[in-house]
Amino acid sequence: MLFIYLPSPALAGAMAGHLFQAQTGISSVCALLLLFCAWRESADAKMSRWVPVVLLGVICALAAEFWVSPHIIARDNLAFWHRLGSGLYLMQWLCAVAVFHRHAKRCCSGASV
Repeated sequence: MLFIYLPSPALAGAMAGHLFQAQTGISSVCALLLLFCAWRESADAKMSRWVPVVLLGVICALAAEFWVSPHIIARDNLAFWHRLGSGLYLMQWLCAVAVFHRHAKRCCSGASV
């Protein structure tokens, strides 16, 4: 949408970078909250099963922000770094969906998942 509605690709790319940066911050805060909940309920082994998935999602977000993004900004092998960043973003969303699904299933059914 940014590349369609903003007047230049450079402006759209810069705005996309800012949006991804904000998304990384929001993801990190949400992950910290989830980890805090898991820590508080650490006696529940079923809940701690998804902690590695949360950590993987955070690692993907931070890797995209602090490892991939600088290469994209510097335009180093742009196609490779863009694909890697997209893959990390997809992995982050898959982790989020898995955690949400497990948590929603647990909350809605009243049983441990």
